[in-house]
Amino acid sequence: MTSTIAPTTAQAESSIPEGFEPIDRGSAFLALLGPVYMKQASPDRTVIGVRIDGRHTNVKGIAHGGMLTTLADSALGIAIAIANNEKPMVTVNLSTDFVAAAHPGDWVEAHVDIQRIGARLAFANCYLHVGEKRIMRASGVFASV
Repeated sequence: MTSTIAPTTAQAESSIPEGFEPIDRGSAFLALLGPVYMKQASPDRTVIGVRIDGRHTNVKGIAHGGMLTTLADSALGIAIAIANNEKPMVTVNLSTDFVAAAHPGDWVEAHVDIQRIGARLAFANCYLHVGEKRIMRASGVFASV
């Protein structure tokens, strides 16, 4: 098996879709996935994106499920925080379904659909896409802290 070499920072940045900027929020843990990018698709729609490289792959050479789950969980948390006036919330439940794979070189976008934000709990879904192809669905419940 051959390993996939991660692109240089300049190569990765030159291949980022228009409108995405390096993320300036999130945790140090999220930074380990990076570089991670974000754009405001509309006033109430945040999209998180990452270019898959060799660091993100499993033994089969596809994006590791744990990496994709981390991306979805982070995207859910960021979108809920933005929609909820930055009120701190943490994940209490996360359910994932993998539909297809992402490969090195793929641009993965996380699109969040917030179902409800209440006084104590928030409910949302996240869909990861490579182009028009949906590769994963995550459903999360978040609690205020």
